[in-house]
Order: sequence, then structure tokens, then C-alpha cells
Amino acid sequence: MNDRCVGIDVSKARLDVAVAEGEPFSVSNDLSGHVQLCERLGAIGPRLIVMEATGGWERAVAAQLTAQALPLRVVNPRQVRHFAQAAGILAKTDRLDAAVLVRFAQAMQLEPRALPSEQVQALQALIARRSELTEMLTMERNRLRLAHKSVRTHLKKSIRWLEGQLYDTDHDIDGMLRECGVWRDKVELLESVPGIARVTSLRLVMTLPELGTLTGRQMSALAGVAPFNQDSGQWRGKRRISGGRAAARTALYMAALVGSRHNPVLRAFYQRLRAAGKPAKVALTACMRKLLTIINSMLRDGRRWSPTLANVA
Repeated sequence: MNDRCVGIDVSKARLDVAVAEGEPFSVSNDLSGHVQLCERLGAIGPRLIVMEATGGWERAVAAQLTAQALPLRVVNPRQVRHFAQAAGILAKTDRLDAAVLVRFAQAMQLEPRALPSEQVQALQALIARRSELTEMLTMERNRLRLAHKSVRTHLKKSIRWLEGQLYDTDHDIDGMLRECGVWRDKVELLESVPGIARVTSLRLVMTLPELGTLTGRQMSALAGVAPFNQDSGQWRGKRRISGGRAAARTALYMAALVGSRHNPVLRAFYQRLRAAGKPAKVALTACMRKLLTIINSMLRDGRRWSPTLANVA
């Protein structure tokens, strides 16, 4: 069985490559370097190539490797760092990081995972840009309230420009959704849930593309809303949520917060927990978990919201 793994440490200018039972090498992080990398890895025939998500510098080489049908997995840097610390590897260099990726892939028995399509990546980028514009717009409006008259004109121009950019971004998102029927259908199903608007539904679909394909427990762990035990010996601690995808958890939080007030099922569930003495944060986290279970079953069955469906989910 071929268990040869390759680790690639990505930086802006260079790719450091470690090969299990092979010699390490480096190539430039540009088109010519990517072509050279694909040729060398194609000759090796690895079971898996692993690299960290580095905020964007890995996208081009990941796309090139995927286009050459090479088995790739992009992993969370935090998990790799924790693995290195547990293995007693405290030093950190580019070549050493690539070797750690090989050990991580072998120890965790990772499997290749397909990258999102170009269309999905474009939609994710638009949604991220919308969040940036909304944040900047809020900051400028807050500044305008207390601004001196000498800068109010500049701030108003900035606000108008940001509002125009936000309008254009929303238009681009709507256009992309019309072109992609699968994503449009998912978004429309989520929008049928009281408390979930267009922006939240988009964020949920983009950050949790597995919705409708996994069990409720698996989705809860993936989104980071599954409670973990805090027990040791005879001591029993409070269950806490941990890990998961922060962006998905944030979207779920906003949806559950609105739903606990305006969604009849979540509102009744939240009030019942509060009446039983649960703290507000605990009750709201439970609402997040229940909402996730509901929308997961909706997308699995292709059904719109109904109180009956929500109560049995």
C-alpha cells in the first residue's frame, strides 16, 4: 500500500516540500514553480499532498495540483501546530514545517479532500467582501456622529461610496446565485426559516457546504456547537463547546439570536430552557444546536420550513 505523503510549507515567495522517504526540495511560489512542482510530484505518485491554509498564498498552487488530479488536503494550521508541540517539535522553520506536515498526515491518516469549485470560491469571496464593506460602513457612520464639521463632507462621500459598493456586491451575489441553481435552492430553503435572512443563509451555505449530507451530531461538531465533557476523576465540570468553524458558528449565533425572539419553535425552546434555570448563553447555544439540526434535515430532505418539521428534527 502506498503511504507516501508530501508536505508543502507555503510562503509568499517559496514552496518548501518534504517527501516521506525522499529528499526535500524547494520551488518558487509562481507559475513556473507550480509547473515544476506538479511534474516532480507526478513522478513520485504520493498518496496525499498536505499544505496549510495560509490566508490565500496557497490557492494558486492548490488549484494547479488539483488540475493535475494530484491528491490534496488543505489543513488547519492550528491543528498542525498543536500536533508539532505534542510531538516535542518546538523549533519552527519552513523546511521543518513541511516535514511536520508529512508526520501529521501519516499520524492522522488523512484522506484527500476536493477543493471548492471556482464558482463557489468566487461566491465565498463576494460574501467575505460584503462583510468587510458592512464593517467599514458601520465605522464611517459611527465617526460621522461625532465628527468635526471640517471632515463631515469627506465622511459623507465615503459613506455614499461604500453604500454603492455594497449595492454592487449584493447585485453580484444575486447574479451568481441565479447562475448556480444548487446554491440558490439551498439559500431559498434556509430563507424559509423564521429568523434566517439572505445574508445569514448565504454564510451558512458557504461555511457549511456539508449541510444535508451528515448526521446532526456530525454537523454540530463541524460547526463547533457540540458540548464536550470536562470531567476528571470524581470531578464533573460544565460541558463546553469548542473548535469547529468560527465563521459558521457566528452565522448560527445570529440566526439563533433572532430566532429565539421571532421563530415560534426556537422561542418556545429558549423560554423553556430559561424557565428551567439555564443561563442565557447556555440556552442560546442549545438553540444554535437545535437550529442546525433543523436546517440540516431540511436540506437533506429538500423541504421548506414548517413547525411540524422543526419539532421532529
